[in-house]
Amino acid sequence: MPRMVNCVKLGRQLPGLEKPPMPGELGQRIYEQVSEQAWRMWETQRTLLINHYGLNLADPEARKFLREQMEEFFFGGQEEQKPEGWVPEDAGVGVGPGRKGGGPARKK
Repeated sequence: MPRMVNCVKLGRQLPGLEKPPMPGELGQRIYEQVSEQAWRMWETQRTLLINHYGLNLADPEARKFLREQMEEFFFGGQEEQKPEGWVPEDAGVGVGPGRKGGGPARKK
């Protein structure tokens, strides 16, 4: 039987992660308060942020930014937010140059 947690993100009791997703206090907090389902939602959001902002994970500032976004995602109490200027891929088709694929619009 999976370990159950009262998921802070989804507001109900769900199966938790098998182990902390990272070392340290934040990893332990996520392990104790975030469900596996909410963690998968974060993985999708993280990928969106990395691609939208062109983050280089070797850059300490990019990792700091993602950590802050992760804390806000789980513990900020707000609904999931998309990056400023983000356009879903299917909504950007045929809208003009620079708008395809959810990336920022190019300035002319």
